[in-house]
Amino acid sequence: MDVTQQKLAEKLTILTDRGLGLLTRLYNIKKACGDTKSKPGFLSEKSLESSLKHTVKRFPNIDIKQVQNIGGYRAEISKTLNLYYYTFVDLLDFKDHVSELLTIMDACQVELDITLNFDLTKGYLDLVVNYVTLMILLSRVEDRRAVLGLFHVAQELAHPNQGSEDTSFPRLGQMILEYDPPLKKLSEEFAPHSRLLVKALVSLQNIYPRRNLEADTLRKKQMLSLTAQPSYLLIPARTDTTPCEYLSLDTMER
Repeated sequence: MDVTQQKLAEKLTILTDRGLGLLTRLYNIKKACGDTKSKPGFLSEKSLESSLKHTVKRFPNIDIKQVQNIGGYRAEISKTLNLYYYTFVDLLDFKDHVSELLTIMDACQVELDITLNFDLTKGYLDLVVNYVTLMILLSRVEDRRAVLGLFHVAQELAHPNQGSEDTSFPRLGQMILEYDPPLKKLSEEFAPHSRLLVKALVSLQNIYPRRNLEADTLRKKQMLSLTAQPSYLLIPARTDTTPCEYLSLDTMER
């Protein structure tokens, strides 16, 4: 595999931006489902309580006959949960592309070191951070099973003779089950990528301690004083890791 033909930097940039957008959308869904004022009303409807319990308990293998009474709410469910549902579908698509890119980078045997190839290494670690954050956030969205299950049932009821044309639901259901809880699945998922990921992380070991000094240490070493060594004021600092000096501590910790 020719690494020069894979456009790794472009893919990392696009997927990182895409991940940030999904984080925003998923966080908004989490907030909406966790707040009684913004939560879809039918999720608290007494007449649908048995159907909701069945949907959550049997998810994703829902028996349509057991939830027939949602028929009167079908239009409202489809309209309200459409954005929610397709956010999860987009997350599934994002997951596929991230997995593909990480596998390609492993196959190309890319060498990642933040002190040598800063932009590529930071892009790789940013993507991993966003991906892990997304999968953890997914597991914390309340009513995620009810949301996906009800929308799927509403679509099935809308086309009873044609069958569901949505091929995403089985994979969505599997994703919800696998990432509950998420850390075990994530640790398994990143096992094949450990060589590249560990190298990228370990390359932070010389940068992080230098940025994580306490204020007292900075004062003692006079690192924040412009007048401590006036003879050096006009001499430019020489370093091979200039971009690393602008990398925030928060980013490195993540």
